[in-house]
Amino acid sequence: MNLSELLNYLDRNLDTEFLDGDAAGTLEKARSGEHKDPIAAEILVALMDGAGADGPDTPLERAEAVKAIGPLRLKYMGDDAPVEGFRLVEKTITTIDAAYNEEALAARG
Repeated sequence: MNLSELLNYLDRNLDTEFLDGDAAGTLEKARSGEHKDPIAAEILVALMDGAGADGPDTPLERAEAVKAIGPLRLKYMGDDAPVEGFRLVEKTITTIDAAYNEEALAARG
């Protein structure tokens, strides 16, 4: 799965809007701080950095995606962190797993 496919899946399956335009525009907005949801933007930047992504077509493996979000998970587990950040990070990890599960099942036919 590439980063764009994952972003589209997250956008369709989470209560928040991950996409802020198309995938490329969304990633640019996340990097520049212009994304409409600052917590989603942090997650997107973590995914890009974790994949070494230079664009939406960069391949991204499940373990790589979940590992990339790990530091954010710890950040939002802090006592002074907003609970909505923790919830979104947790839901994102669960939804990433679902995306890769569906991809694996589809490949099996």
